Amino acid sequence: MADPFIELRTGPGRGYPVVQVVERGATVAIIMRRTDWFEVSAESGAKGWVHRSDMAHTLQGTGELLPMADPSLTDFTNHDWEFGLEVGDFGGANAISAMFGYSLNESLAAELHLSHILGDQTNQYIADIGLVHSIIMPDVRFLRRLTPFVGLGTGVLRLEPKARFAQQLDSRTDQIAYVGTGFKFYLARQFFMRAEYRWHVVFTNRDDNQEVEEWKAGFAFFF
Repeated sequence: MADPFIELRTGPGRGYPVVQVVERGATVAIIMRRTDWFEVSAESGAKGWVHRSDMAHTLQGTGELLPMADPSLTDFTNHDWEFGLEVGDFGGANAISAMFGYSLNESLAAELHLSHILGDQTNQYIADIGLVHSIIMPDVRFLRRLTPFVGLGTGVLRLEPKARFAQQLDSRTDQIAYVGTGFKFYLARQFFMRAEYRWHVVFTNRDDNQEVEEWKAGFAFFF
């Protein structure tokens, strides 16, 4: 290690407390990398997380500097959590969604979406959960940033009429199901763009189930 010292933190973030300071000339072993953070083990046995900027002058056993490349496709497709915000159109009404995702493996993830549909006569609220299968593209210059996906899931839709329509429309809760497709495009560091199309079926208490198309796009980050 060529830096005067590096600080080991309890987690991969500046907000985590420092547990130990490793001085110049000491040896650290890299356990894993998570985007811009390295988990390392000191000679004393202490373990902690170090930011890539603090590792910039760390030397390998060969005497060469440790590679500091930006997160690659491997980081983009191999992470645990995602969070994003999207806006779009749900059956002709404006929609705002928050997305939470957890990767089960490199190509399969579970996702939770919470949406608010802003209609002229009603407000609709959707909570759905589903599975998303990512299609890993070839590791070439442009395609490695692009990840198409397909998904399906189910959830509930709550419809609340606006005050001036309260006497003409009833509040109700219906089950929904969807299939969809879309893509993620890696931007930089931990950020990516996401766009998707969904085809919904709303299972109403009446005999006329509704079919609704949804388009939305937004930005997200992984960690």
